[in-house]
Amino acid sequence: MSSAPIPVEILPAEPWPAELTHFAESAPEARQQPLAAPHVNWLFVDLNSYFASVEQQVRPELRGKPVAVVPMMADTTVCIAASYEAKEFGVRTGTVVAEAKRMCPDLVLVEARHDIYVEYHHRVVEAVESCVPVTAVCSIDEMACRLMGRERPLRAALDLGLRVKTAIRLHAGEMLRSSVGLATNRYLAKVASDMEKPDGIVALPLDLLPDALRQLTLRDLPGIGARTEKRLNAQGLNTMDDLLALDCERAGQLWGSVWGERLWHWLRGEDFEMGETEHLKSISHSHVLAPEMRTAEKAWAVAHKLLHKAAMRLRQHKLWASGIGLAIGFAVPRSDSNNVPTPVSRFGVPAKGWKSEIRLSECQDNGLLIAALRRMWESRPSGQEYDHPYFIGVSLNGLVPDRLHSLNLFDALEGEQSRARLLEAMDELNSKYGMSTLAPASMLTAFKAAPTRIAFHSIPDLF
Repeated sequence: MSSAPIPVEILPAEPWPAELTHFAESAPEARQQPLAAPHVNWLFVDLNSYFASVEQQVRPELRGKPVAVVPMMADTTVCIAASYEAKEFGVRTGTVVAEAKRMCPDLVLVEARHDIYVEYHHRVVEAVESCVPVTAVCSIDEMACRLMGRERPLRAALDLGLRVKTAIRLHAGEMLRSSVGLATNRYLAKVASDMEKPDGIVALPLDLLPDALRQLTLRDLPGIGARTEKRLNAQGLNTMDDLLALDCERAGQLWGSVWGERLWHWLRGEDFEMGETEHLKSISHSHVLAPEMRTAEKAWAVAHKLLHKAAMRLRQHKLWASGIGLAIGFAVPRSDSNNVPTPVSRFGVPAKGWKSEIRLSECQDNGLLIAALRRMWESRPSGQEYDHPYFIGVSLNGLVPDRLHSLNLFDALEGEQSRARLLEAMDELNSKYGMSTLAPASMLTAFKAAPTRIAFHSIPDLF
């Protein structure tokens, strides 16, 4: 970005919207000194309880009621979204359905609908684009916009945020509430969007840092989950004050990667992106099988389909896999022969888990990936307690971008090049007309059993 002075539009003095009163009190200079006002570089939009909100928009009879969106109608699965009415009872994403029904007896369960969430996603993007260009779609319910020129002064950015929120409700529907975050970098804009939900707008300009961050917990920061927090606690970091007191080198050491150093700079408001060296490190898909699908033959068909989906994403991102993994959860009795209770999985199923991984020469080819998957499948444990697989997970690991891919002797052969062109054509047809357009026959039993689900961090094309 140029270091030349940026023209600033002087806005007329007028009462601030009620939604911004809390900010006006903490930064009155933003009103009184427009030319010297703080500025921001990013606007982040986060849709509130997205899947549940879409269902309430499409089905007016659900409005005002506690709603949970589930992948299938079974007490052993988990909620993948909850309306704010359901959240008041403690129902959250990841709550086992049986527990959610106990917490909220009037809970309305709705089976997830892939196509309608994608359709509304595109409506939301169009609504935001009518106000400001979308720089990055971060997930099905999140997007980031880089601000330029007259959009950057704080007052102008806040007004723009309110226009974005209004446009979403007008274009996508009144139930589609959103939270907007404004900050000098995209990471802090995401943090700000989480600070006031639902339907909030929060700004974190430089003059509010680091005091505003000290009000947060470590888990409020994207990228710090339960495991990372536990590891930081073990190193004596328990609060945001502890984290902010680190120097850059120590932050890098704690994370064991450059991400710790980037976080150090982001928390100080510095604006830079991940850079061209960043790429996906793994691609994975998983599925909880319905009771009638818990046989070896049907589970294999589902594993095959999950690999098919992962391989398509691999090629779409121009990546190569150097490893493949398979995870299987087996449903078992609630107690063993000695009446010792069996551990219960996060899906509420008494289970035993098994996983395997194979190293590969860097590849994208379905045939090689399927052969590796079959090797792992055939090595799975056998016996009566392993007769009922209920969970399947497939991952492609050690991903390498095209520009770093090492050609091997066979990559240059005409036959291999023809296979690559064939896979490209198949991917194009499947992307345009649906996953089942061109697929191995061994997958056919899986299509209805494992329909495409919405992942929070990817937006499938609307077939």
